[in-house]
Amino acid sequence: MNASITAARHRCWLHQGRRVEMTEQKPAEAVPAATMLLVRDEPEFQVLMVKRHHQIDFASGALVFPGGKPHSDDSLEEWAAYSDGWDQVDTTQRILKIAAIREAYEEAGILLAVNRDGSPFEGACDPDSRRAVEQGERSFLDVVRQSDVILRLDSLTDFARWITPVFMKKRFDTWFYVARAPERQIAACDGYETVDAEWLSPNRALEMGKSGERTVIFPTRLNLELLSEANSAADCVDRALARTIVPVLPRVLQRDGKNILTIPEDAGYGPASEVVG
Repeated sequence: MNASITAARHRCWLHQGRRVEMTEQKPAEAVPAATMLLVRDEPEFQVLMVKRHHQIDFASGALVFPGGKPHSDDSLEEWAAYSDGWDQVDTTQRILKIAAIREAYEEAGILLAVNRDGSPFEGACDPDSRRAVEQGERSFLDVVRQSDVILRLDSLTDFARWITPVFMKKRFDTWFYVARAPERQIAACDGYETVDAEWLSPNRALEMGKSGERTVIFPTRLNLELLSEANSAADCVDRALARTIVPVLPRVLQRDGKNILTIPEDAGYGPASEVVG
């Protein structure tokens, strides 16, 4: 980080109206996390987004993609019998992909799974079961087992990887996955972590962020811009498959007396920066 930024014992990072204190202490460890970009083509190319509850401590009130940290149950070996694509990825990716599917289930009521006969799972997700999983009162594996379905790990394609800047107190190493959404499932927010769930075209979501109608934080904005380059769900997945995933660790630099948040030039987003406090 730029010496002029770290020289002071206490500074703050202004990001989307939020004041975050940063100090000279050793950077916090980045906790693994997973995010799901569910895309569809009806009535146009859209992505599912949720609005974070204003009392959540990270990205409160922001328009984001469903996601969060893995739970201990996400690493159970029993998942091998309930996951398509289990042998196609390593242990870390198995855990993260299960976490991404679970988070989409909890926050948006979408379960990316198939029935035992291979047909798409199209049932409604029980709100009580969602809440029980979210609050740690019931295992997600138990829900999947009782529903007699198989998770579609093989349908999740790597889209991006973002690591929270070193000066933040809470840091995440987040993998973004893109997947085509089930055609007949209806998204609904959980009312706890999220207070709204809506299908938006990437351009519409960007417009809402620019106008102030919604809060869209820096990583979300750039991934929406990347999504907007596609013209369909299939095109989006194909583009992700062809793209080399470069870990994105934003840095703050000083230019013309301003603090500028920047990302690596080879990350695939083109020139990208944002003025912070």
